[in-house]
Amino acid sequence: MSARRLGLPRRAVSQILLTQLAIAAGVVALATGLFLAPLSAQLDDQAMRRALAIAQSAAADPSLAVGLLDSGASADSPVQSSAERIRRATGAQYVVVLDLDGVRRSHPSADRIGLPVSTDPSDALAGREVMEIDDGTLGRSARGKVPLLAADGEIVGAVSVGIAYDSVRERLLGAIPGLLAYAGGALAAGALAAYLLSRRIQRQTRDLAFSDIAGLLAEREAMLHSVREGVIALAPDGRVRLVNDEAARLLGLAPDATGGLAGRPLDDVLGAGRTADVLSGRVTGRDLLTVQGPRVLVANRMPTEDGGAVATLRDRTELERLGRELDSTRGLIDALRAQDHEHANRLHTLLGLLELGLHEEAVEFVTEVAGVHRTTAEQVTEKVHDPLLAALLVGKATVAAERGVPLRLAGTTLLPDRLVDPGGLVTILGNLVDNALDAAAGSPAPLVEVELRAEGRTAVLMVRDSGPGVPTARREEIFTEGWSTKQPRAHRERGLGLALVRRLAERQGGSARAGEAADGGAEFSVVLPEALR
Repeated sequence: MSARRLGLPRRAVSQILLTQLAIAAGVVALATGLFLAPLSAQLDDQAMRRALAIAQSAAADPSLAVGLLDSGASADSPVQSSAERIRRATGAQYVVVLDLDGVRRSHPSADRIGLPVSTDPSDALAGREVMEIDDGTLGRSARGKVPLLAADGEIVGAVSVGIAYDSVRERLLGAIPGLLAYAGGALAAGALAAYLLSRRIQRQTRDLAFSDIAGLLAEREAMLHSVREGVIALAPDGRVRLVNDEAARLLGLAPDATGGLAGRPLDDVLGAGRTADVLSGRVTGRDLLTVQGPRVLVANRMPTEDGGAVATLRDRTELERLGRELDSTRGLIDALRAQDHEHANRLHTLLGLLELGLHEEAVEFVTEVAGVHRTTAEQVTEKVHDPLLAALLVGKATVAAERGVPLRLAGTTLLPDRLVDPGGLVTILGNLVDNALDAAAGSPAPLVEVELRAEGRTAVLMVRDSGPGVPTARREEIFTEGWSTKQPRAHRERGLGLALVRRLAERQGGSARAGEAADGGAEFSVVLPEALR
């Protein structure tokens, strides 16, 4: 049943305030009742003990026992006088002295002297002290009864003292106003605290109704799990609050385990690395690139008011691949343009030889030009039997020639056509050759050497260049995302090629390392176990 049907206010803050006030009032009422219940019993006990104490004091007077033995039951007897004196002095309702037969020897009403008592006196006459609340001829009273002893210790009667129960009730009723005042003060303090708390909740919930909050939560869940961007919410202490389905896919987490990630530290979920550093805020900036598994991700992090953060992830793998293809295409276009100019020069040379009648020289010139390109393609296909890798090397050799950097295959190169993932090797080799060409260009004796060989089912790739090399202290750092000595291009970021090389190698259970070539420069080696069928 809705709050509107019950007549309750719709705003969440009003419902919370009313609930808190009801709880505070209920707690105060319960506490008051729990206090009054033992207070009544305590007052009863105090009244009975007071009556017993008066009876004990009266029975301790030896003249009372002597008067009981020496005088008869009359209104002017010493027993009546002593009992009334004690009654007036203590404020008791009555002080009754009775003999062994249960006959009154004293009473506030003189006409009752000489009559049997209205309640059973046997316990007191038997030597036992009695405390009780009972009804008698004077109404309900708290009573104390003790035996009356003679000088020789023999029981000669009993003393019964009563405290009017109305006085006990008056004490209880007299305590109630003060108790209610304290309860009212507590209720007022609780109401004030409830009001202040409700005002704070009003600010935090922006005065929304519970149904609105529930709707927003449902919409948030639907939106987070439907957007094509990864979203990760983090607590102030770095623990994961929420991971949507797209973030689980991009980070390589099991989709059905996203709910179980809540409360776990981010470093435990992702492991040490740049991705965890970017998402946790240890690396700051906008549109930060990171590599997670085979994916290139763009991450942004926004702090929240409570000290936590929300990080978004976008998949840039396809864009990065297209960017690299664009780089390769541009390189090929530049090479084709250069070849076009070179081809025009050669045609002009051939035309001149023919016009001069130097036919034999023209034939030799055409044979030499055609043989150079044919020789390069034949050398590659003889040693690299996979068509994708062979085509890549032939294209890279053309680009290298136009850049003035010879690209050659090592003498030990021999790779059969049994690759499990030729596309992955194309990516790895293409990145390494591009970096080597950039490093070797401009060196005194530019050279790039590629070595591809098979060791059982293991593929070994090595690329050497004549560039300045990689310092020993930075041979691990260069494989991290974002590290580069080159200027970034307009369409994509730098510093991802070597990171992708290592990730692709590690995904296949292999490794990628940087070292120093025998003749100087850098040497990159990639070992891929189980890369061949």
